[in-house]
Amino acid sequence: MNSLHSALPLIPLQLPDLPIYEHAQLFIGTAACLAAAGVFARAYLVKSESNLPLPPSPPNWTFQGHTLPPRRPFLTMAEWIDEYGPVITTRSRFTKVVIVGSYKAAVEIMENQGKSVADRPRSISAGELFSGGMSLTFAPVGERFRRMRKALHSHLQPKAAETYQPLQSSHAKNVVLNILDDPHNFRNHVLSYAATTVMKVAYGKSTPTSATHPEVIELHRNMEVFAKLLRPGAFLVDSIPWLKYLPWYGRELKRGYETYKRIHTGQLNRVGEQIKSNEDTGPSLARFILENREHGLGETESAFLVGSMFSAGSDTTGSAICTVLMAAARFPEEQAKVQAELDAVVGRHQAPTFADQKSLPRMQAFIYEALRWRPLATNGVPHRTNEDVIWAIHQENYRIPAGTTVYGNHWSITRDPDAYPEPDAFKPERWIDDHGNLKENINLFFIYGFGRRVCPGQHLAQRSVFISTLLVIWAFRLTLDPTKPVDDMEFIIGEKADSPCVIEFEARVPDAELRHIMEEYCPDS
Repeated sequence: MNSLHSALPLIPLQLPDLPIYEHAQLFIGTAACLAAAGVFARAYLVKSESNLPLPPSPPNWTFQGHTLPPRRPFLTMAEWIDEYGPVITTRSRFTKVVIVGSYKAAVEIMENQGKSVADRPRSISAGELFSGGMSLTFAPVGERFRRMRKALHSHLQPKAAETYQPLQSSHAKNVVLNILDDPHNFRNHVLSYAATTVMKVAYGKSTPTSATHPEVIELHRNMEVFAKLLRPGAFLVDSIPWLKYLPWYGRELKRGYETYKRIHTGQLNRVGEQIKSNEDTGPSLARFILENREHGLGETESAFLVGSMFSAGSDTTGSAICTVLMAAARFPEEQAKVQAELDAVVGRHQAPTFADQKSLPRMQAFIYEALRWRPLATNGVPHRTNEDVIWAIHQENYRIPAGTTVYGNHWSITRDPDAYPEPDAFKPERWIDDHGNLKENINLFFIYGFGRRVCPGQHLAQRSVFISTLLVIWAFRLTLDPTKPVDDMEFIIGEKADSPCVIEFEARVPDAELRHIMEEYCPDS
């Protein structure tokens, strides 16, 4: 004891006089300090055998790690990226998270090395509790992922998606007619269009699906939970896995899984009954999967695969359409340029169709710019490196170790001034070349994701957003209510506006003429 006192003369140790519980407290406190030190060392000091460091990190020495505000966390991430570089390392409790925040870095890491970042991190909250291991979105790379992906691609490749254009046109005209009748509920009209279209593609349902249908409402609520799951560190169970065994933990997530299972299984079973009774409902993803069992998907896998297309597809498509319409009202000068192009190519007395798409580069550029200006999934979906990824900047090499969670932050990428000069300005012309044509080889990963994890329904979604926004902007002049505040981040997935966006619609031809044109609209005839 004397030697110990001489070694640490400033710390008077009197362990024999401490009660038992104080010994325990001392032990626990020491263990906690050592554990925290280990976390910090692992998070910030790990280097490879070649001694390459992780990308730079904002300073943080708390046990919790880099905490994000509950509202609009992407703005905090953007501040870190502006200060510490286009690729940064953060920590969420025990987990290192790398955030990619520039266009060039996204191409170099997420696209060019896409094979190395194609995996998903294990997510107990999203992948297990919320989706029962059945979600394609959160599925790790493996046999199940490949089977599910192959089945979707077989049905949603560009040529297959093109066959749904007449369907999309016939339902898009209803958006115009519904706005004529009830302009204040434009959101519901858009969501009903998105739900109706996706229900037909997924399940062959030909009757309209209302945004107020109970199942649509339930799935929309589940998508709000899904948005929370995309936030790094949102659920403690992803850092402390044994929490999932507690019956009271994660009730919201478990209810979400039961809702998905009940609705998706019921919808798939209805298609199965239609097949048995030889009812002709036309092609659908559900029918395709049930009649082509060589994909090797079980009943629950099939139900979740088709159901994910409906739940995610209808919600994101509706949000994208609303974003474009809000941008039209928010930037009237740019809206007027699109309408001038429409007047020159189509005129005001007949409605445009998919056949006019190549002649309307400004319309397409407007859509791209709206979805860049307010990307739908600002944080992106987490990836996982399955091998070391090396990234270089300013003659400095960094290493992202195998097993690291990586986010492509859509908000920061779309605000990269090197890729998008004046990124906060709304400039559709950035997508048009010197000859007035739409630029070629446009990379839309800020809308549909990266590399091998790109959204399989992108070709269908692109067409739905195009034809619906095309008809609305052709039919109406959109303006904002000057007496109401505007929150132009309202339609970002997972965000809630302080006050809903109010858009006013003024028909560009007399109401009676517009109604007649749309009622007779049949572009596939």
